[in-house]
Amino acid sequence: MRVFVTGATGFIGSAIVAELIGAGHRVLGMTRSDAGARALEAAGAEAYRGDLEDPDSLRRGAALAEGVIHCAFDHDFSNFVANCEKDRRAIEALGAGLAGTDHPLVVTSGVGMGQAAPDRLATEDVFNADAPNPRRASELAAAAVAAAGANVSVMRLPQVHDTRRHGLVSILIEVAREKGVSAYVGEGGNRYSAAHVSDVARLYRLALERRAPGARYHAVAEEGVALRDIAEAIGRGLQVPVVSLPADAAADHFGWMAMFTGHDLSASSAWTRQELGWQPTGPGLLADLAGHFNG
Repeated sequence: MRVFVTGATGFIGSAIVAELIGAGHRVLGMTRSDAGARALEAAGAEAYRGDLEDPDSLRRGAALAEGVIHCAFDHDFSNFVANCEKDRRAIEALGAGLAGTDHPLVVTSGVGMGQAAPDRLATEDVFNADAPNPRRASELAAAAVAAAGANVSVMRLPQVHDTRRHGLVSILIEVAREKGVSAYVGEGGNRYSAAHVSDVARLYRLALERRAPGARYHAVAEEGVALRDIAEAIGRGLQVPVVSLPADAAADHFGWMAMFTGHDLSASSAWTRQELGWQPTGPGLLADLAGHFNG
């Protein structure tokens, strides 16, 4: 099918583009720049000029395709609430572009939305619409678009990694480099779920091809990696001390990242694996962290 991909030149999006083309799909990739257009064309995709700030460009792009994968997101967490609202508007625009068709739309959320309560293992059958996480706006928008008749499914992401990037863990590396210590909160037993970017890209493709309205998938290869283990890997890599911080010192040390350092973000993908036959094969998070520092 011809697939419109937002975020097509980004870390995850570029892997999705390669995965789709490798499986025989045609890709219309959204970009804002000449450099992005050249990268997409070099990858074998068709470039489409659009912007998350321009809902009409999203609607038109979706209307040109037989399926849509929406993985673009503004990751400026200092404006997290506003960016989640921007994503809500983007999803609504994409849904409008698919009006009157059964073309699949796969939107992106985070595994935290599958937690029935704070620090509980997230599962695909849960959507906590009352959760304080502003990312709920993405799934509420998906539900609204589905109620209008669109074929929408949700891909929930953990920390997606390779040896170059590691989701929120990349921020922990920056903080450790700046502060001269690699820190965790308390005993560091809270966990992050994770998956290699190649496995995540394959799962997006499988979800798109399954075309299952209302499905929620967890792109989780590792159910949970302890923050203490992550901090120790960063400490080894940067050759800095590893320290435990009390919870009341987290905000001063981590800044905005403190909202993620004391909570458990573990998640199951048991239903996803069974439903789509997805078996992750990529390296684990700690292995990629070691590769990041040794490469």
